[in-house]
Amino acid sequence: MTALSVEMLLIAGRAVFLLFSFALATVAFSRWRRATQAQTEVVLANHGIVLQRLADLEARVDATQVAISRLAARPERPQQLASPTAAPASAPGYQIAIRLAKGGASREELISGCGLSSHEAELVQRLHAPQSRPSARKPHPRTENAA
Repeated sequence: MTALSVEMLLIAGRAVFLLFSFALATVAFSRWRRATQAQTEVVLANHGIVLQRLADLEARVDATQVAISRLAARPERPQQLASPTAAPASAPGYQIAIRLAKGGASREELISGCGLSSHEAELVQRLHAPQSRPSARKPHPRTENAA
C-alpha cells in the first residue's frame, strides 16, 4: 500500500505541476497580449503623427513650388519697370533708402536693399545719414587740393 500511495503522490504532484504550469502560461500569454496591444496603439499613434507631419511637409513643398514659380516670373519685371510709365513706382524705393540712411545704413546696404546705383546711394547717404562728429569727417578731396 505504501507503493501505491507513493505512486499516487507522484501522480498528484504531476497534476499539480501541470495545473501550475498551465496557469503560469495563461498569465504570461495574457500579459504578452496586453503588451502587444499597447505597443500597437503606440505605433498607430506615431503613425498618425508621421502622417500629419508628412501632410505638413507636402503643404510646404507646394508653397515652395508656388514661390519658385513666382520667382521665375520675376526676371521679366525689371524690364517692365524700366519703362517710363513705371517711374513713379520707384519713388517708394527712395523713401525706403532715406529711412535706411537715417538709420545709419551703409552705402552697400542702400544699393542692395533699395536697388539704387552707387552714386544715388552715396547722395542719399550724404543728404540723410545721421551727422557724425565734425572732426571725424574727412574733407572732400577737392578742398584738400585747393588749400
